[in-house]
Amino acid sequence: MKKWIKKIVPLFGNFYFSTGVILFLWMIFIDPNDFISQFRLTSKRNNLENEKEFYLQKIEEVKIERNEIFGSPAQYEKFARERYLMKKPNEDIYIYNQD
Repeated sequence: MKKWIKKIVPLFGNFYFSTGVILFLWMIFIDPNDFISQFRLTSKRNNLENEKEFYLQKIEEVKIERNEIFGSPAQYEKFARERYLMKKPNEDIYIYNQD
């Protein structure tokens, strides 16, 4: 054990080694931009980029659907009847559940 201590003590006497160790510990635990925070932020950024791709894809799907629906008056009327249960004044609507 004494040999181990005799090897370590001179290292901490070296100014550059001591400064390096202190700087390393500072960067790992104390600094607001420490490695742990950087890892968390990188992980969060990756998740947000994945969500962005998902929502951009959904926006494209909605644009295509919108162009199909509003392209002709017949499609527009079909969409209103199916989705919002709209009807003409002299019609009745029957809804069937398929559960």
